[in-house]
Amino acid sequence: MTRRLTPDELRTLFLFEALDDSQLARLAEVGEAEQRAAGTAVYSEGEPATCFFVLLNGTVAMSRRIHGDDVEVSRTEQRGVYGGATQAYFALADQVYMNTLRAITDAEFFVLPADVMAASVREWFPMAMHLLEGLFVGMRASQTIVGERERLLALGSLSAGLTHELNNPAAAAVRATSALRDRVAGMRNKLAMIADGRLDGTQLHDLVELQEAAVKRAATAPELSALETSDAEDVIADWLDDHDITGGWDLAPTLVAGSVDITWLEQIAGAVGEDNLEPAVRWLTYTIDTELLMGEIEDAVTRISGLVAAAKQYSQLDRAPHQTVDVHDLLIATLTMMQAKIPPGIRKVKEFDRTLPEIPAYAAELNQVWTNLIDNAVSAMGESGTLTIRTSREDDRLVVEVGDTGPGIPPEVRPRIFEPFFTTKPVGEGTGLGLDISYRIIVNKHHGDIRVDSVPGDTRFRVYLPINDGASV
Repeated sequence: MTRRLTPDELRTLFLFEALDDSQLARLAEVGEAEQRAAGTAVYSEGEPATCFFVLLNGTVAMSRRIHGDDVEVSRTEQRGVYGGATQAYFALADQVYMNTLRAITDAEFFVLPADVMAASVREWFPMAMHLLEGLFVGMRASQTIVGERERLLALGSLSAGLTHELNNPAAAAVRATSALRDRVAGMRNKLAMIADGRLDGTQLHDLVELQEAAVKRAATAPELSALETSDAEDVIADWLDDHDITGGWDLAPTLVAGSVDITWLEQIAGAVGEDNLEPAVRWLTYTIDTELLMGEIEDAVTRISGLVAAAKQYSQLDRAPHQTVDVHDLLIATLTMMQAKIPPGIRKVKEFDRTLPEIPAYAAELNQVWTNLIDNAVSAMGESGTLTIRTSREDDRLVVEVGDTGPGIPPEVRPRIFEPFFTTKPVGEGTGLGLDISYRIIVNKHHGDIRVDSVPGDTRFRVYLPINDGASV
């Protein structure tokens, strides 16, 4: 059932009280008063925004859809409150309702078509419209530009960190390769001295067997403490000096690193005799050193390969934007990429629930969320503290928690942390878009949620992601 309102009735609504008679008459001519029964939706989030609603009487509740649940954000019975196509006067294509309005009791509304509302506002308040459009469009453009700039700066910082991380194993591989070349040359020289006729076939065969044993010892050498290493080197050096082998102090570290002991050195002496002991020991030392250097090269190359794999996992450049992912792989890749930005005084704790299933998601964008949360946590702690990353399950949602032991977020600031351009960092150190971007990625794109609990010494950001497909494709 509908009815028309008179201009005098419209003037009793605070939204229209300043309009003149002709303006009120125009709205009264096109608008209608409509009834909504208790428990029914006045309009629903995501539907095309076709009407502007002003409450005449009754009680209504406004809600937003978050990870599949309708969460009530306000409830009122104040006459004159409005909702619906509240941005109709902006020249935006395909506008939809940004929330859901539901009648709690029987309610009556003054309803205006969105296009009429838009045309009236633009015609009657041109200066205000210019100011509003400039503010709205300008802020959106600024947010886009600053957001892109922040992404570029973050990418540059991560790239610098990755370059630093890659440089260490690469330089180690180059140094080990250069040293390996010298050791191989020394092996050839000593082998020529050993095999020039001074050893018979049996002795040479025994020496080769000792060489094979040396390789196995080097591959399985236990890790000694600094004190144990020093004591072992002194014992080996003394034995070498007692057997007139020059430069024993120089050979001892390599022999100890290869797990050589006095008993094994006695076997060499028994196999080749005292006259050939020094070239044999040096040849076997070169063998051990060569094996250790090859181990260093293998470790360096493995680290490089791991960093490249982490970079590919982080960027997701070779993968579809929307895919099924293991969040643990994404978290580990992000930590690897950010390693150079995390001070050595910050302890990293990973508590992963490996029973969690893979989930459908935009992997590269989730990595951006992890980057923002970890970066904020590290910034809050400074040079020391504990960074905790924890995964768990809550009903049909996967939960990722990033915690820090920093000073916490003051209660008066907490309601604003997800606002665009709001930051607690010093000028020049933050744009205030990291959490805003994270919120939009999690809530708008993945239909999840992001929450924060904070007290001094314990701040936790929790990201809730639907285990079933909830992302917006």
